[in-house]
Amino acid sequence: CGKGFTSVSRLNRHRIIHTGEKFYNCNECGKALSSHSTLIIHERIHTGEKPCKCKVCGKAFRQSSALIQHQRMHTGERPYKCNECGKTFRCNSSLSNHQRIHTGEKPYRCEECGISFGQSSALIQHRRIHTGEKPFKCNTCGKTFRQSSSRIAHQRIHTGEKPYECNTCGKLFNHRSSLTNHYKVHIEDKP
Repeated sequence: CGKGFTSVSRLNRHRIIHTGEKFYNCNECGKALSSHSTLIIHERIHTGEKPCKCKVCGKAFRQSSALIQHQRMHTGERPYKCNECGKTFRCNSSLSNHQRIHTGEKPYRCEECGISFGQSSALIQHRRIHTGEKPFKCNTCGKTFRQSSSRIAHQRIHTGEKPYECNTCGKLFNHRSSLTNHYKVHIEDKP
């Protein structure tokens, strides 16, 4: 693909994207991973182990890179900058994903229908349309959802939480889209 890397190990890791080679299998779920270190981190999903703890808020993580990224929330550090628009990010992967907006690159293709996506997470989410998989379950009523965000929004029905506030009149809403629709009331009221 012509992409450059600063080390041979990073190049080899990247090649796996194109070749699809996988070397290490998880004994718990059978998932194949590209290195022993990624297998160890993956296995923590099953064990629940989160050895990397934030000293500021106590939140724990499975891997140190996630902790470092999280700590930037507390410090406000955003060291990765888009040369195209100047937007800054806490982690390099977020910058890489963002840059695809400018390049139009969509490297993640659905084998089922051919639609391509700029982010792997968007492809994973899209595939659930074909499989019918709804892995996110409401703990209160048992309803299932394709997206975590849909479950979170749904659970507000049970909790009564309304996190979206109109900055004009103070009215609260449980969905951002409801707040957006509400703003039209204020626009129509203006002469």
